Amino acid sequence: MIRGLVQGVGFRPFIHRLACMYCLTGEVVNRTDGVTVVLQCDLATAEKFMGDIRALAPAAANIKSIEARITEIRRYSDFTITPSRNIEETITEVSPDIALCGECLADLAADPARIDYPFINCTNCGPRFTIIQALPYDRANTTMDSFAMCHRCAAEYNDISDRRFHAQPVACNSCGPVYTLRAGDKVVTGITDILRFISGRLDAGGSVAIKSTGGYNLMCDALNEEAVTLLRQRKQRDLKPFAVMFRDIDAVREYCFTDREEEAALLSWRRPILILRQRRELAPSVSSGLNTVGAMLPHMPVHHMFFRLSGTPAIVLTSGNLSDEPIITCDHHAERDLMPVTGCVVSYNREICNRADDSVVRIIGGNISLIRRSRGYAPQPVDLESSAEGIFAVGAEQKNSFCIGKNNQAFMSQYIGDLKNVATYDYYQETVRLFSSLFRFTPSSIVCDMHPDYLSTRFAEELAEGTGLSLTRVQHHHAHAASVMAEHRLAGRVIAVIMDGTGYGTDGNTWGSEFMTVTARDFERYTHFDYFMMPGGDAAVDEPWRMALSCLYSYLGGGYDFRSVKLFRTIEERKLDTVTAMLAQGINSPLTCGAGRVFDAVSALLMPCTRSSFDSEAPMRLESAVCCTTEDYYPFTLNSTVSLSEMFHEILRDIEKPDISLISAKFHNTIAQIILAVCIKIRRETGLKDVVLSGGVFQNRYLLEKSLYLLSMNKFMVYTNHQVPANDGGISLGQLLTAAERRGVCV
Repeated sequence: MIRGLVQGVGFRPFIHRLACMYCLTGEVVNRTDGVTVVLQCDLATAEKFMGDIRALAPAAANIKSIEARITEIRRYSDFTITPSRNIEETITEVSPDIALCGECLADLAADPARIDYPFINCTNCGPRFTIIQALPYDRANTTMDSFAMCHRCAAEYNDISDRRFHAQPVACNSCGPVYTLRAGDKVVTGITDILRFISGRLDAGGSVAIKSTGGYNLMCDALNEEAVTLLRQRKQRDLKPFAVMFRDIDAVREYCFTDREEEAALLSWRRPILILRQRRELAPSVSSGLNTVGAMLPHMPVHHMFFRLSGTPAIVLTSGNLSDEPIITCDHHAERDLMPVTGCVVSYNREICNRADDSVVRIIGGNISLIRRSRGYAPQPVDLESSAEGIFAVGAEQKNSFCIGKNNQAFMSQYIGDLKNVATYDYYQETVRLFSSLFRFTPSSIVCDMHPDYLSTRFAEELAEGTGLSLTRVQHHHAHAASVMAEHRLAGRVIAVIMDGTGYGTDGNTWGSEFMTVTARDFERYTHFDYFMMPGGDAAVDEPWRMALSCLYSYLGGGYDFRSVKLFRTIEERKLDTVTAMLAQGINSPLTCGAGRVFDAVSALLMPCTRSSFDSEAPMRLESAVCCTTEDYYPFTLNSTVSLSEMFHEILRDIEKPDISLISAKFHNTIAQIILAVCIKIRRETGLKDVVLSGGVFQNRYLLEKSLYLLSMNKFMVYTNHQVPANDGGISLGQLLTAAERRGVCV
């Protein structure tokens, strides 16, 4: 029995070819719990065969285990691939969608039946998760079931020696899905005419909505400022950066700085959006003043075909939705909602079963750091040391994902989004139902965040009440730490440094600069940054100047002349006086020690960034400002909490000088030095040497790399998130592990 990601990746044809090379007889079969291989051979040959399976498996395969046993079998005359088998409630892994492979790209110009066929695929590439409806992964269980194969495709599908043998989405120009373009009353069919129309429209400064693998995308010329600005206005996007698809890796190199690890990530079969430092400017409104670009390469046949016709080397390719709603998958909804945005909608007649945004990653310290986990990554599981069978972890409120436990595996959903949005909350509930059906999951217990007002918490409470199942609550930052422990299978107690913007604490305040000692089961809070007031509550997140005022008020007092600071001279006097009064009287000003709020405050002082138009804008601009090299940092004090008083005093002196880059670098260095100092102090008192770093602030490349360097140089073993996001998108994994440990079911 072979377990892991071994279905939907060309695994059975690979096994067949390998068996033929060995001149062996037997069979290979897909089961809901993995792939079974039966061989008629001696033990030595079987061991060599298993070694070759691991060494030569398809690139997208991920073999977790190979279990071998000797048994009596019937005699085989040849080696066959036999029909799939359904094994009760057991399940195997579901393949993520796989980008177009090189052989199929060549076939676009050479295969007579598939020349310019926009859905070309084989066992090594094509849609998987987005079209699957049930296990095992067979055509009848996908949204390709309604497309009857022509004689030629059927022959390839059934030919063991063919690259498209049992490629479930296999089709061609004669029998597969087709694109249709609608622009007002105009209807265009035929992929060549459609692509010419799109190319002309983009060249003229227009935009297009196009159905991609996991949902609709909006596209325009990334070099045309007027087109980008208009799309931003109509999509209601404000200043949040757009992702950019480049024609090829050479075009990426022209506009972005890349290293070997970054190019490997871009060219991988996952084809994520990768955050890169900008070399040459695109249209200014693409990145809205940041020095980075979310770059990606073509992953669907239609992308490659478009760039053949178009003169632009780069297009904006952003999620097809309005504001913060989920990416649209329904053709009817696309015409209703996206036609007013672009005036042109390109759809195809195959259903998307599981929607999936493009994944977003960054290379930090030479390793993948996930920011948004979706297409190309979901729904690959994380293997655990503990049994998580039946546990349903509902996740956080923002950047939500949920997680279900099957045996010793955690299956995390794709990125869902902010549950405060009604449409996103509906999508959340829909995806819970889909995962429950696909993975044959019935919950036996539920776990949620401690925050009483999270919609995910309320969902968990209602589910627990309706089913009578037990409900476990896990503190937000403990879950962040546990997510790293789950990934790296860490046991025992470790030091945890969790830096984010918000999280409900056991004292009723908002946490977010947590130095803890933790096990997967429990935690002890060691220290944190000083508490600051958040004048106006969430308004302080939207208007970072409020946090700058709060931090200075805390350390300098109400008698300080705040109008002597440039930032506050840009604020309406009456508004500044009102917020100052709120701080003086403690009115509507909950306490926070969130590191994200400190980043907001410093960003507001330096930029100045008075209002955030998208999540984490102020910290992102602060990181983007760093373009110098220095080891200098500001002073700080470790008492019962971490005091930043001296740091803010010196920043106020430094902002009179023009070198924002230096101040930003010194601030980032200060946070890294605080992390080091507190970890050394904890080590002296406890002997602990393992450190886990998590939380959305550690998506900051400069800070994480500086922290990794300082901790490693001081002989700490440091672990970070790689399989799931460090932000709240990874919370559900930590919740799941903690619930599993607390119920004491271990193997």
